[in-house]
Amino acid sequence: MASFVLPHALHGTGSHKVIAVHGWFSDRSAFDPVLPDLDRDAFQYAVVDLRGYGEARGAAGAYTTGEGAGDVLSLADRLGWHRFSVVGHSMGAGVAQRVLAAAPQRVRRLVGISPVPASGLPLPPEQWELFSSAAHAPENRRAIIDFTSGGCRPDAWLDRMVRHSVACSDPTAVRAWLDSWSGEGFAAEVDGSAVPALAVTGTLDPALTAELTRRTWMRWYANSELIELVSAGHYAMDETPLELIRVVEDFLRADGDANGDGDGGGNGGGDGNGGGDGPDAG
Repeated sequence: MASFVLPHALHGTGSHKVIAVHGWFSDRSAFDPVLPDLDRDAFQYAVVDLRGYGEARGAAGAYTTGEGAGDVLSLADRLGWHRFSVVGHSMGAGVAQRVLAAAPQRVRRLVGISPVPASGLPLPPEQWELFSSAAHAPENRRAIIDFTSGGCRPDAWLDRMVRHSVACSDPTAVRAWLDSWSGEGFAAEVDGSAVPALAVTGTLDPALTAELTRRTWMRWYANSELIELVSAGHYAMDETPLELIRVVEDFLRADGDANGDGDGGGNGGGDGNGGGDGPDAG
């Protein structure tokens, strides 16, 4: 039986390879707002759908950050990428950190956008009820998106985010992923890592704040940076795409190993699934 391959789209032809992992409420189209303005000459991005989302909506699995990291590493092998950077949004940053824990020698640079910490993110009872019911309750997804983007975004945007979130995700997977990213801690596996690690937070996000990141990410990663985007909430790809591109690509470009991929950087041939083809960002 053929092994599972994360659905993905490749963008760019650069020698610095980057795998981008979406968060809890979207598929790979979460990155659609930044795609037109990426530096495609310096970087090649593989933007993936985790199990339970997008083109992997029907994929069976445990729906855990550890399994997601294994899937990312399998995709990198298939693409011929020995070394690469990993960018993850929210839950996807948990997957990205699991990749680092599993294969630190393969990760050039690590980026977390509103990153869930490697310690997990335990929720108080009232928030747990809201989050755990969100898999089957679109109104709860809307409340979470509204709260974490500062309560100041247009209704039409909130409605679009929710419509796409429901359409692109399997409720069973969404519910299972919550148990993993909120409840599974692996900070000891990354504590002291010297891999350069950037965290990007949004001032309007009251959940995954700069202060939380200072207490977690900044303590675990010996070579870490924190940038707070004052006009962003939890969804910087939508809210401040140009600012996000600038800080992330400046950080990736600072890698001194111009040939860090070290293997000629394969394109993955026919493994991709087109480019920039998500129906809505979110």
